Amino acid sequence: MQIPRRARAALLAATAVTAVAALAACSSSSSTGAGATGSAAGGTSASAASGGTYTFWDPYPQYNASSAWWKLVASCGTQAGVTIKHTAYDTTALTTQALLAGQQGTSPNILLVDNPVVSTLATAGILTTTAQNGLSTGAIAPNILGAGVLNGSTYGVPIGANTLALYYNPKVLKAAGVNPGSITSWASLTSALAKVKAIGKKGITFSGINTEEGSFQFLPWFWGAGANLTNLGSPQATAALTLWTTWIKDGYAPNSVIQNTQTTSWQEFQTGDFAFGENGTWQKAGAAAMGAKVIQIPAENGGAAPVPTGGEFFTIPVQKDTGSYATSAKIIQCLSSTSNIVTTDGTLNYIAPTKAGQQAQLSADPSLSSWVSAVGVAKARTGDNLGTKYPVISQQMWTAVQKAESGAATPANALQVAQSAATAKLSQ
Repeated sequence: MQIPRRARAALLAATAVTAVAALAACSSSSSTGAGATGSAAGGTSASAASGGTYTFWDPYPQYNASSAWWKLVASCGTQAGVTIKHTAYDTTALTTQALLAGQQGTSPNILLVDNPVVSTLATAGILTTTAQNGLSTGAIAPNILGAGVLNGSTYGVPIGANTLALYYNPKVLKAAGVNPGSITSWASLTSALAKVKAIGKKGITFSGINTEEGSFQFLPWFWGAGANLTNLGSPQATAALTLWTTWIKDGYAPNSVIQNTQTTSWQEFQTGDFAFGENGTWQKAGAAAMGAKVIQIPAENGGAAPVPTGGEFFTIPVQKDTGSYATSAKIIQCLSSTSNIVTTDGTLNYIAPTKAGQQAQLSADPSLSSWVSAVGVAKARTGDNLGTKYPVISQQMWTAVQKAESGAATPANALQVAQSAATAKLSQ
């Protein structure tokens, strides 16, 4: 389907904003093995009965042809009676390539993309719906599936989900006389930070940088106050940003959070001086090595705060040969089967999107219980039918966070300006 020039420019602009979402949502692998690179033209496949080659693009350039992931992809193709031509891009390049291929009618048969990108591609008319392609969504948790839903239609299925929680250092909390089980609200968390500071240790570190990573880490506090992304200037949103700025002012959080990525924030936590570090599922191996534990991020007045879902979606782009959809669906069903997805999600540090998958993960590793609970209350960033509005809102939100953290504006003023800017941009 051709994308009008103005729409294409808008979508590419949105892509630039959301490109770093992968950093916010995906495993920070240290592997540097190169995956396949370059373009692969789609729309050339044959039906499963006659074999043929199916193209598959994913955002995992850290894996190569000798990896378990590539072998699984090839195996699922073989089971479907076809050969898979597998191409890996980083997330930014993948989204751009997908948009261009959709415009040119050369989309791959299967795309695995970061979940905020699904609505961008769907809006561009590049993706088929699950009603068209036959993918089953019935067993998938609705909150995880939400990132793939736009205007009542579902455009893919998740490979898994990751999210955020609070890692804590048991040694620091014990020295400060803090029981982690007592931290159930903002007030109890702030009280714990005061006790930690009183013994000469550091309180909490997080990523408050002016990118999608900053928005990703702010959302649990934003949503935990009861705020809504359609009203950045609300009293609830102001309460969340005031919490962060007060922690910085009172010395409970370091000034470095203003420029911290999730990686540098994690490095701070790994020094052993901090009581808490807000970070994701992808850090669980490093946390285990240093003896750190996990609790859910508390909502303002108690209970677990909603946290944003990260992770990727399997999608089936529009093809001239609509008969290819059935085979693409078979390949995806293989890749997302309980047995395969549990193995894959363990490698990618994701929580499975189905109850059966999560139970299988817990049987193999009971320590994942806190993460399964966190994913259970998670929300899609593009959910509530925000779709491609989310990148615009997110950019204004992280800008407001930066202004308030630096002292350039009060939390209330920064967020009110952000809401006005978002409204203006979305009305263009």
